[in-house]
Amino acid sequence: MDIISGLPDELLIKILMLVPTKVAVSTSILSKRWEYLWMWLPKLDYGPRNCSESECEKLRCFLDRNLPLHRAPVLESFRLDLCCSRFKPENINMWVLTAVSHCLRELEMMLYESDPAKPFVLPSNLYACKSLVVLKLGGDILLDVPTMASLPSLKTMKLQSVRYFSDKTLPLLLSKCPLLEDLVVDLREDDTPRYLGVVVPSLQSLSLYIPYNNHIIDGFVLVTPALKYFKLMDYNEHYCLIENMPNLIEAYLDVDCPDIKDLIGSITSVKRLSICSKDMLGEGFVFNQLEHLEVCLCMEHSSNQLFRLLKASSNLKRLDISLMRGHVSQGMDDWNQPTTVPECLLSSMQNLNWSSYTGEPQEREIVVYILKHAVHLKTATIKSSSELGVTKSDMLKELELSSRASAACQLMFE
Repeated sequence: MDIISGLPDELLIKILMLVPTKVAVSTSILSKRWEYLWMWLPKLDYGPRNCSESECEKLRCFLDRNLPLHRAPVLESFRLDLCCSRFKPENINMWVLTAVSHCLRELEMMLYESDPAKPFVLPSNLYACKSLVVLKLGGDILLDVPTMASLPSLKTMKLQSVRYFSDKTLPLLLSKCPLLEDLVVDLREDDTPRYLGVVVPSLQSLSLYIPYNNHIIDGFVLVTPALKYFKLMDYNEHYCLIENMPNLIEAYLDVDCPDIKDLIGSITSVKRLSICSKDMLGEGFVFNQLEHLEVCLCMEHSSNQLFRLLKASSNLKRLDISLMRGHVSQGMDDWNQPTTVPECLLSSMQNLNWSSYTGEPQEREIVVYILKHAVHLKTATIKSSSELGVTKSDMLKELELSSRASAACQLMFE
């Protein structure tokens, strides 16, 4: 310990940053040399929310007493993961304001189990923090954004099951973030805005989750021309107005929309697409930049959906066929064999990966069709389902005996 204690303060603080905040604080009892070192930590993490009532009281007393004395001129991050019913709002507000006064760059707050009639309201000063770059909020937090808000440095925001003061709250907050690049919005099943508007010219990554049985939201509008990554999980019937995303690189769509036309029309420039849709893809769409396609097979019409996508993607190089996480197959209908072979099979497709393959006739016919027509196919990897009526070896023999357009294609079975 004497050798370590002789190191410069800057190096000791870096060492303390490698351990949990609670452990770093405990080093204050080692010696006079270590007594106040933890107070220079630029990253503070307090929780967890499942601590006992006595532990929560100790944490409250500790933060009330010590946080105002913290010495780091800049707080790189401040994280609270608390059961807020055991803390008074005025205590939490004071801790947040103290962190903000230290040129806070990242705030992460997860507050749960509050009085439903009295969710926690963030201090208004937080919405004027010039230094804040990352804001992550979750749980029983009510967003009430003042009109004079300004978050000029904010680039990343994650709102997970928070509450909104009004339908205008989220659009107002987004309008105060001129540099925002990464946005995640996970709505609650209830107590959500009726209108979800995301109009952010600078946004590059957007993830939206609208849970089942959310009957409050009427729909959403997206104006994000610079978007590169888009994830939408939406299982409700409502309107969606989406402007074109010409810079989109990757999209993940798990949707149950009454009309998928507007949604698909906005992402036709995408290069990597994962999709599961209850609605059938219409004719006339062209994905001329799509190189990697993943299609979920849980819907009855998924086989015909697959071939419509292949027909629309003339430059496709990789095809993944799978079940998205949490999805269960509803049984595949007979598919309509195309009258013309999709262009991508003749010119560009190099890799086929099929997960949860059962060997059912409909699935086998699709694999055989692709092997028969994919001229430039290099690998076809088939991963069998854990619940099979036939052995892996039998399925492999069936596929090995089928004709292949590509003599170089390696058929692998896992």
